[in-house]
Amino acid sequence: MTTLMVVSGGLREPSSTRLLADRITGAVTDRLSREGTEATTSVVDLRRFGRSIMDAMLTGFAGAELEEIFEALARADGLIAVTPAFNASFSGLFKSFFDVLPEETLSDMPVLIAATGGTERHSLVLEHALRPMFSYLHAVVSPTGVYAATADFGTGDGGGEAAAGLSERIGKAAADYTRLLLSCGPRTRRDAFAEELSQMQRLLGNAGG
Repeated sequence: MTTLMVVSGGLREPSSTRLLADRITGAVTDRLSREGTEATTSVVDLRRFGRSIMDAMLTGFAGAELEEIFEALARADGLIAVTPAFNASFSGLFKSFFDVLPEETLSDMPVLIAATGGTERHSLVLEHALRPMFSYLHAVVSPTGVYAATADFGTGDGGGEAAAGLSERIGKAAADYTRLLLSCGPRTRRDAFAEELSQMQRLLGNAGG
């Protein structure tokens, strides 16, 4: 059984960001099922926790509801992270959530990155903002992300062709992410404190010898 967390940074209701997150999640779970692996998914809509995230930013302490999310994310085997794009970068709410996330939570975790925006001009947000951030957090970022502009959801002229293109990109990203998840296998949660303690004990042991 593979456990997936889905973090959606959509700010509105309904949200194209949440719609993209749901479509990617469905494609990934379908791919996993075809490979003989069942998946359970949990979705976190960050807009519901905006005040809690800001409180954690200001005080340095997360409330109970955020702690529950952090713990669930730490236990997950993989993460699908989707943000709206603003000025060619992620939203402030999305970034703030990962700023207050405890260190090492995402260490060695396979992550599929995705973003939405009004136009295709924001598409580089995947490579210029999301991939570097998750690499910094020691996650294993899937090679293929998904960017969806407003037109990709089938609105306006040529909407049908654009929607088909988005479905194809989602399928490719889901296939690559599924291979990554299966190659990584069940994730062992990293305990940074225990690792540091063990290293210190080895150093002290060598010094004593």
